[in-house]
Amino acid sequence: MKITAAIARAPRVPFSTEEIDLEEPRSDEVLVDVVATGICHTDPAMRDQAFPVPHPVVLGHEGSGIVVEVGSGVTAVAPGDKVLMSYNSCGVCASCTANQPGFCHDFFGRNFASVRPDGSSPLSQHGRLIHGNFFGQSSFATHAIAHERNILKLPADADLARLCPLGCGVQTGAGAVWNALAVRPSSSFVVFGTGPVGLSAVLAARVAGAAHLVSVDPIEARRAMALEFGATHALDPNREDVIPALKAITGSGVDYALDTTGLASVIRQATDALAPRGRCAILGASRVGTELTLDAVHMMTGGRHLFGTVEGNSTPAQIIPEILTLYAQGRFPFDRMIRFYPFSEINKAIVDTETGVCIKAVLKMDRP
Repeated sequence: MKITAAIARAPRVPFSTEEIDLEEPRSDEVLVDVVATGICHTDPAMRDQAFPVPHPVVLGHEGSGIVVEVGSGVTAVAPGDKVLMSYNSCGVCASCTANQPGFCHDFFGRNFASVRPDGSSPLSQHGRLIHGNFFGQSSFATHAIAHERNILKLPADADLARLCPLGCGVQTGAGAVWNALAVRPSSSFVVFGTGPVGLSAVLAARVAGAAHLVSVDPIEARRAMALEFGATHALDPNREDVIPALKAITGSGVDYALDTTGLASVIRQATDALAPRGRCAILGASRVGTELTLDAVHMMTGGRHLFGTVEGNSTPAQIIPEILTLYAQGRFPFDRMIRFYPFSEINKAIVDTETGVCIKAVLKMDRP
């Protein structure tokens, strides 16, 4: 079928909106009429080759929509179902069978290779391959091919445009707090970078009962929203010496730190801020080959930990219903971050996100 998609053709070049061809779903695939899709920092980062994602490619990995058609082997959803698309995984490796699909042994292949495991793509244009299957969806398009493993059925009354950020950014921030760091009540927590992932972490840390909840971000609007979401302090790293400020707040350093920036200098700050036995998780999209320098004595003598997390160590089918329950109770108002844009304004939405005009951009498809 003919669809409209936003194509990344070169690093640091705006997306081009073009008509392309989409194959019918295979036996384990699902055809989704995309209603909305969130813009995550990972999308422009992959356009600009933070990882070697092939071009031309249709990105987008926070899609929501309505099922149009399912393959013969699909049983989890049916045509007409409202669904959320998330990250993909193989389902058979040691991590997947241990209910840790974010650490799938083929995570890069299933999410960043932008082809199916057999090397094909469901997308083409005039007979030429357009890379698709990004995060098992490539949802910067009016229609997407997803997989039974990375699709979640939603209630019939679900607001698809409002919920699509749950597919990646929101579950990543919340899962990093609840699953990866396992933040305890009355503890201290700091998040470096309060974009959508960091703000979701703030909401999750408030739910977890953190006593000292600190956000660090140079953008005033993000710091303000962090305070609205429950942060007890919001620091501007351009105007404050962050490490002494954190120690003044907590006494001996923070129990838990989360870096969402992927910047080596910020990760160093996050580990330097740790109290003895403190834990720091990193999840930002660092460029391949990024190296870290740490104070070995500081890390060793205090029994401090630094580790990575992917998608917040979350299984979408488990964490997304938990977040929806909290959202319904008014305890996780993630949608207050969102600004909606028509799909045709994808490049403006990305610029607004990168410059701080908007915290979380969600694209709505340009059709009735």
